[in-house]
Amino acid sequence: MVIETATPRVEQLGEVLDAVRAWQDDAAPLQLHPGDVGWFWRFGATATAAALRTWRRDGRVVAVGLLDGPGLLRLGVAPDLLRDDELARRVAADAADPACGVLGPGPVSVESPVGALIDERLADAGWAQDEPWALLRRDLAGPVEDPGVRAHVVGPADAPAWAEVLRSAFDGARAAPERWHALAGGLPFADARCLLLHDVDAAGEPAAVVGVWSAGAGRPGLVEPLGVHADHRGRGLGRAATLAGLVALRALGASSALVATPAANAGGVATYVAAGFEHQPARRDRRREA
Repeated sequence: MVIETATPRVEQLGEVLDAVRAWQDDAAPLQLHPGDVGWFWRFGATATAAALRTWRRDGRVVAVGLLDGPGLLRLGVAPDLLRDDELARRVAADAADPACGVLGPGPVSVESPVGALIDERLADAGWAQDEPWALLRRDLAGPVEDPGVRAHVVGPADAPAWAEVLRSAFDGARAAPERWHALAGGLPFADARCLLLHDVDAAGEPAAVVGVWSAGAGRPGLVEPLGVHADHRGRGLGRAATLAGLVALRALGASSALVATPAANAGGVATYVAAGFEHQPARRDRRREA
């Protein structure tokens, strides 16, 4: 059967998200999550649709890619097709050829699920391994520890404080109140929570933010993003924010929590481990230098 590659229209985003949501399973490797698309939605629905690529076989969505910037394709694949050679060859070929409208020329990277045949087909084509990513998971069957800090769900009035904390946490990242409003208007946000934490040692100032995204009851959720304001670091707020997010995620019915961070981010990895996350097999993207 012919595999078709396309960029979805805005009105097709719900269908694409339904597919990605259905692929989330505690027995499957960590891969593109509805929360990844939800976090990208801070740039608006039109930009989100333009950043997505779908692969369909006989009308069924079998793979989805998110262009997280012009040089990185993040993939989700139907779990029953992770080792499908026809699909792997097609996705790898589309990623390699700029004329296919997936990735452009020059240095680019592809992130695929651990164990996916796509990774091997890119290796066959000469793509090198990139830096490792730490993948972590925490089971949410049991209760989560008390974060020990005051946290509340971010609403429209909190958007400026949310943006300020993110800008500081990520060294001037593009964060503005209107980004939160776009985020909150996205389809995935119905199953998400953004939390703002306050530092009791600094007159209750906004100090940390965490976002959590459910893929539906009984499925793993995602933590994205997690950030602590530069003026409030070193006080355990990263762990506290993580735990607050896990409480919210468990209330949404998530079976577990997932997170991915560069393995070189030792502080971030330590924060998640301190909040009860356990390491999963590491992942390396595939990179084409030229």
